[in-house]
Amino acid sequence: MLTLKQIYDNQDRVIAGLEKKHFAGAREAIAEVIALDATRKTAQQKKDAVAAEMNKISKSIGMLMAQGKREEANAAKAQTGSLKEQIALFDKEMAQAEEAQRNLLLTIPNVPYDIVPEGTGAEDNLAVRMGNWPNQAVLDSLAAGKPVALRDWPAAADEAIAVERIAQSEKLPHWELAKKYNLIDFDLGVKISGAGFPVYIGQGARLQRALINFFLAEANKAGYTEIMPPTVVNQASGYGTGQLPDKEGQMYHCEVDDLYLIPTAEVPVTNLYRDEIIDEAQLPIKNCAYTECFRREAGSYGKDVRGLNRLHEFSKIEIVRIDTPEHSDASHHEMLDHVEGLLKKLELPYRVLRLCGGDMSFTAALCYDFEVYSEAQHRWLEVSSTSNFDTYQANRLHCRYRRAEDKKVTLCHTLNGSALALPRIVAALLENNQTEEGIRIPAALQPYFGADMIR
Repeated sequence: MLTLKQIYDNQDRVIAGLEKKHFAGAREAIAEVIALDATRKTAQQKKDAVAAEMNKISKSIGMLMAQGKREEANAAKAQTGSLKEQIALFDKEMAQAEEAQRNLLLTIPNVPYDIVPEGTGAEDNLAVRMGNWPNQAVLDSLAAGKPVALRDWPAAADEAIAVERIAQSEKLPHWELAKKYNLIDFDLGVKISGAGFPVYIGQGARLQRALINFFLAEANKAGYTEIMPPTVVNQASGYGTGQLPDKEGQMYHCEVDDLYLIPTAEVPVTNLYRDEIIDEAQLPIKNCAYTECFRREAGSYGKDVRGLNRLHEFSKIEIVRIDTPEHSDASHHEMLDHVEGLLKKLELPYRVLRLCGGDMSFTAALCYDFEVYSEAQHRWLEVSSTSNFDTYQANRLHCRYRRAEDKKVTLCHTLNGSALALPRIVAALLENNQTEEGIRIPAALQPYFGADMIR
């Protein structure tokens, strides 16, 4: 949630940022926030004036009683009663203005950083890094500090990615490989739950567990403390990280208990620090968590939902940081390096995208997506979003820290990222590593899987 200080200090920048995110009625919304604040301030001033008058009269009552002026004292008492009623009305007016202002602020997205490119959708995102494939033209462009917009992505770039472990014409998509090697049963998932809830079997289940353990071990090496949080959260947690009121239609709601199944471990892990004041010496806080994630994915259809491409339940390891404003940019880069290191070790072709304003989430100030290339589907699959939220989530959470230098209490910065989400990683591993003998397991994963091939 934006702070009033942000709005008052740089109103034009806030409006321009909201327009970069294509938030309709940005100028009007900010004007209404300011008008509601003016209403609250006016009511406060009137209340203070009445309270001062009442205090003055209250002091006179004792003197009047001491002088035997009972009638005048009683009149003064009656006057203070009337003033108390006025104060109650001003309190109500202030509370109404504050509630209306908060409700409005909850509907206004975060302001993107200046580095966020202009754009309306995915084609305007910028590729800023890539790895594990030999396309020299794109590499040279990125090495020269020239990001490539996806609309300008060279058609020949993806053709150079495939490693010919098996003839291109014989490559099978992961849903066929899953059936061939009895790894995943999508029909059984439909039987017991519905579409988007696959059942992992045998080596498929072992591959899932291997990836989970690999990702957690790598996070541990990088200094992240593992958390095992609940997978259901209350409304306050949803509001704290910005899933509510923006994404309630995408969350599974347990209506009887008014609880929500988590869409990501970001929600419970970040909410560990709701209503907390943290000593600066404890920052940055680095947590990771493996959880199941649940998303309704309403309106999804077509090739995007085949197999593992889009699920209602899936496994994911999340990394979360709580940091100071001065260090959060460095934290973000460390998180990006961590995710990139995982993809390098899994030997998957990847690219890193800086998202444009129109393709960013409601709460992010800066976001990078990681995509891996699917050789059988001939398309890029998103496997991680790594974001800096500035003070936006912290303001909603009342997550603050006490500065060591002057003991001042101020808002933290929050960051998180997938490290990594499993379904599309599994899809790419199966498709990109298929051979005549079976599916090759990357060397870094073999100690966790217990074999070098799926046969």
